Amino acid sequence: MSLSGMTAALVEAWTELRIHKARVLLALVGVALSVAALTAVVALADMARAAMAQGSEAQSGRPATLSVSAYPNDGSPADVMALRDAYDATVERYAVSHASMYLPTALPFQFPDGVAQTETVVVDADFGTMRRVNLSSGSWFTEADSSRLAPAVIINEAFHARLGYPDLAADPVVEIWNGKPVNAVITGIRVNSWADEPAAAYMLTDAYDRLGTAESLTGAVPMLELWVPEEIAEPLQHAITADLAAQFPGMQPNVYRSDYAAWGDPYAVMTLVVGGIAGMVMLLGAVGLLNISMVTVRHRVREIGIRRSFGATSGRIFFGVLLESVVATFAAGVVGVMAAVAVVQLPIVQEQIAFGITELPPFPVTAAILGLAAATAVGTLAGLIPALVAVRVKVIDAIRY
Repeated sequence: MSLSGMTAALVEAWTELRIHKARVLLALVGVALSVAALTAVVALADMARAAMAQGSEAQSGRPATLSVSAYPNDGSPADVMALRDAYDATVERYAVSHASMYLPTALPFQFPDGVAQTETVVVDADFGTMRRVNLSSGSWFTEADSSRLAPAVIINEAFHARLGYPDLAADPVVEIWNGKPVNAVITGIRVNSWADEPAAAYMLTDAYDRLGTAESLTGAVPMLELWVPEEIAEPLQHAITADLAAQFPGMQPNVYRSDYAAWGDPYAVMTLVVGGIAGMVMLLGAVGLLNISMVTVRHRVREIGIRRSFGATSGRIFFGVLLESVVATFAAGVVGVMAAVAVVQLPIVQEQIAFGITELPPFPVTAAILGLAAATAVGTLAGLIPALVAVRVKVIDAIRY
């Protein structure tokens, strides 16, 4: 069909839709609702999937995160400083852009009700990006915090509550009792990871070293976390293992992927389930539209027969009936997608998706495109059979009706 013929068919289809607008509205309500449901389900699933991935990244790191450690084979104390020097050399040798020390420990903080050993994780500034640390107020560590005379600490909401909710704008100070009191400045407050999480804190590696605790030199073995591209994670894992084994013959290096995607995408099943539900929703809408389209064509036999008598070709009749369905369902798809966007953007829906994460996933454009494509596909399929029936209408049929 030529461009002018296609344009004429589109104009004719739109005219027919305007003439039969009452019938069209009844036929397309189901399609619009189906498209809205499809788009909303796919969008919410994509956004929830992204939110769950962010939650997993907060617990185990972004893909791909390598955890590096080494322990003496005979159980003797490790040379922590030599190991840390090897970690620094590893980061430099392989040009890793995001790396952080990771040392879970405990420090004696002074609370209004007394001194208490408090879970503290010693990290570097990159850790906040690598683990998507979610702060309710304040800011994450910067490189400048490493040189503070008073060490900077980031506490969780439980720690903040136990201190009596001091105002962060006033640079509140908390004491660390390490033989003598050391004032630490609170620079940020992290959202609790779960409802009853106890008081916890983060401290930079350099600040922890300056405290002069014995554990900073011996004792607990620190780990190194590296955030690297997924395609080089496996070869880098083997290379670092070989390097550490060569440098520390009496130690057992342990290098592995710790992020949630190390063994494949755990959310793939959810995607398949949501896709199946969305497909069933659109199938029901397509069946309803097909039934109405078939009935409509049967009632238009006289009209089609008269058009044939005036010289309308089979191709013109076929594309006219088909495009009526496609144009109508595309318009219904636009309405359905707009309704889905409005529902997903409701504050109550956004709050549920964004709970406990640092970045609210945006409305996926792919969901809107899928909704419009599904509406067009449904219109094509639902208009194809009626169009074939219309082509078979003969002039004599107009006399019968």
